[in-house]
Amino acid sequence: MADEPEKKAHFGFSEVAETEKAGLVQGVFQSVASKYDVMNDAMSLGIHRLWKDAMMDWLAPRPDQRLLDVAGGTGDISFRFLKRAGRGHATVLDLTEPMLVAGRQRAEAAEMAESLDWVVGDAMSLPFPASSFDVYTISFGIRNVTRPEVALGEAYRVLKPGGRLMVLEFSRIPQPGLQKLYDLYSFNAIPAMGQAIAGDRDSYRYLVESIRRFPDQETFLEMVREAGFENTSYRNLSLGIACLHSGWKI
Repeated sequence: MADEPEKKAHFGFSEVAETEKAGLVQGVFQSVASKYDVMNDAMSLGIHRLWKDAMMDWLAPRPDQRLLDVAGGTGDISFRFLKRAGRGHATVLDLTEPMLVAGRQRAEAAEMAESLDWVVGDAMSLPFPASSFDVYTISFGIRNVTRPEVALGEAYRVLKPGGRLMVLEFSRIPQPGLQKLYDLYSFNAIPAMGQAIAGDRDSYRYLVESIRRFPDQETFLEMVREAGFENTSYRNLSLGIACLHSGWKI
């Protein structure tokens, strides 16, 4: 019997073997870890902070909730969550250990050490029992997962009944003319910033390409529903440059 063809995955605008993508993504984030927060400010002109605040506004953290922040990197979402909740616990999970190391070195990490765990792990195979968390967040990370539908299934598994999923990700501007202008900015300015600030043009070119490869708002909303979530909806941020998707495990 002939061997089955090897499954492919997108890595930016390139196609790679599905088994290779995680390692390639890990390499990108190992390269940019030390400058990741600085580059986020530069690329978005600081607006990513407003998007993350909007995420917390909609999420409305409550005391004593347990958060799993996947692809949580340097802890931005977890720190915000714990501050809003007043008390609770956050587990930051990321595939790339240098990102977690950078997070642990932030001042907020020392202030909240007793309420934080930092775990190296894969969004497609979470090292936690079923029904472990009240909230699952992933911020600007799901587009880098080899199979986002598997990650959404894992999110559903580890959430408690009544638990909530929230995804913050780059998306599409509904107006084609504005989207074209944004593309011109993204493909020209962001790799140049990556070279100037982080000494790494190629990693930031990949990040821009990965944004363009990610499904639009309605397509991703259907993926969330197919994973089992109910009461699903989304909110565009900054005309649709970014988008929040929400769903509940009933």
